[in-house]
Amino acid sequence: VQLQASGGGLVQPGGSLTLSCLASGFTLANYSMGWFRQAPGKEREGVSCISRTVDTIYYVQSVKGRFTISRDIAKNTVHLQMNSLKPEDTAVYYCAAGFCSKFGFSWPSLFDGSIGQGTQVTVSS
Repeated sequence: VQLQASGGGLVQPGGSLTLSCLASGFTLANYSMGWFRQAPGKEREGVSCISRTVDTIYYVQSVKGRFTISRDIAKNTVHLQMNSLKPEDTAVYYCAAGFCSKFGFSWPSLFDGSIGQGTQVTVSS
C-alpha cells in the first residue's frame, strides 16, 4: 500500500507544474485525498483536498485561483495542477489520504502508506 508522488521540479515564477499521486494497494476513490506542503523552516500546510464523494474541494487561500485538484478514478491517481507559480510556493509537496472539509485538509496517517513521499517544487528565476 503506497502513494507515489511525482511531477515536481524547478520552474520559473509564473510557470506551471502538474503533480500526480498514484495510489497502489488501495482504491483512491474510497478516501478523501489531498496535498500538503512543507517549506524549509515552516510548518506543514494543507494546500488542497477533494472529498471522497467529490462534493467538497478545498484550497488554502494563498493558492485559490492558481491550483486545481482533480482525480482520475480509472488510473487511481490524484493530480494537482499548479499555475502562476510564485517563489513562496517552493516546498516539498506530499499527497495523502485524509479528511477534507471546507475548512481544510488533515492527514492523520489513516493507515501505513496513506502519506506519500514528497516531491520537491522549486520556483525560482
